[in-house]
Amino acid sequence: MTSPLLSLLVAFLLLAANAFYVAAEFALVKARAFRIDALAEDKRFGASLTQIILKNLEAYLACCQLGITMASLGLGWVGEPTVAAIVTPLLEPLGMPSETIHLIAFLIGFLVFSSLHIVIGEQVPKTFAIRNPEPVSLWIAYPLHASFIIFYPLNWMLNAASRATLRAFGVKEVSHADILTGAEIEGLVDASAEHGNLEMTTRDRLRGALDLGELTVTDVMIHRKNIKSLDIDLPPREIIAQAMQSPHTRLPLYQNEPDNIVGILHARDLLRAISEHGRDGFDVHEVKREPWFTPMTQSAEDQLAEFLRRREHFAIVVDEYGALMGLVTLEDILEEIVGDIKDEHDIAVQGVRPQPDGSVNVDGAVPVRDLNRMMNWDLPDEEAVTIAGLVIHEAQAIPDPGQKFAFHGYRFQVLRRQRNQITALRVEREMEDEGMEGG
Repeated sequence: MTSPLLSLLVAFLLLAANAFYVAAEFALVKARAFRIDALAEDKRFGASLTQIILKNLEAYLACCQLGITMASLGLGWVGEPTVAAIVTPLLEPLGMPSETIHLIAFLIGFLVFSSLHIVIGEQVPKTFAIRNPEPVSLWIAYPLHASFIIFYPLNWMLNAASRATLRAFGVKEVSHADILTGAEIEGLVDASAEHGNLEMTTRDRLRGALDLGELTVTDVMIHRKNIKSLDIDLPPREIIAQAMQSPHTRLPLYQNEPDNIVGILHARDLLRAISEHGRDGFDVHEVKREPWFTPMTQSAEDQLAEFLRRREHFAIVVDEYGALMGLVTLEDILEEIVGDIKDEHDIAVQGVRPQPDGSVNVDGAVPVRDLNRMMNWDLPDEEAVTIAGLVIHEAQAIPDPGQKFAFHGYRFQVLRRQRNQITALRVEREMEDEGMEGG
């Protein structure tokens, strides 16, 4: 007859095995492949094998389930009778009927090992693995792989049966690629910032990079009305004077009319030409660079890739008919990611004039995104590029000077209108205790 103490030892080994397979299952499910890859690059023990396991996850999960099932059945077969065998001699001196003693001993064995099974065999390893998925994955890699090899025939049958069942219900197989959607990544970034693990400025940059694909060059470009360009037919000295007054390194050149862009003048090329030919001797037609035209429907993300591929910093934005819409620079797109990039030649956003009372007088052609960036506001920019366009969109009409509106938590007053264009407005943020008013 088996010794109760030996049976008790076997029961605790089965309990430990149950805990191991539970921890392995939840650690592998929760582990991020990119983190395991980083640990493998650092040559951490077990990381390379964990990479292999994650690529064949379903088979190893079947091994975990086999281990859990066998350990649980073994516990029911060994654990409860062992405790009952230990408790029975302790109850016999009480003089109770043997049936009652056996019943009480069975209940005590059931309660003891059920509690141990739930707490030690299930809940503790499960919670620990969820909290530390990558370290646990490394610890269990080799023992799990060994049991996978030992029980391979059973693992194969269980895995094949589960796949067949899933196929019967129309569930397709997918690879365990650790791929997150943009929304999931944004959620992780926001959660990290909310709990203090990520600085807000870093969060804004990450979100800016993630949101870049949702923007077109129209959202970030300089509108054609705000382009500072030069007439290519001006005398050389006049071209030099105007170029020197500009804070920009690259200037569009037009001929006959401002919308007819025929070249780009780079300050470096201009200085070289002056050095070689003098102030009156250079020909701007020989100095100019060919303009690069890009469609207004191009995404900001694709435009950034084109800037990098072509090693260019400047593009002219046109509509489907080739008409000038504006210009976009590499800096304009990068600012959507990192915020304002300022240097000693930068000037404040043109057309935005903050007032002492906290309001802002703004030209109608100022982009909503530029106003938001300068004032740290959150006006919507999905339906309109400019601040005038936003007011017209919300009002569903072209308002007259003096009309006032309130929407999205801001107040707007039309200051000037020229024909069908709003040329100037006053904008201020509403106080929290103020109600919304229509125009």
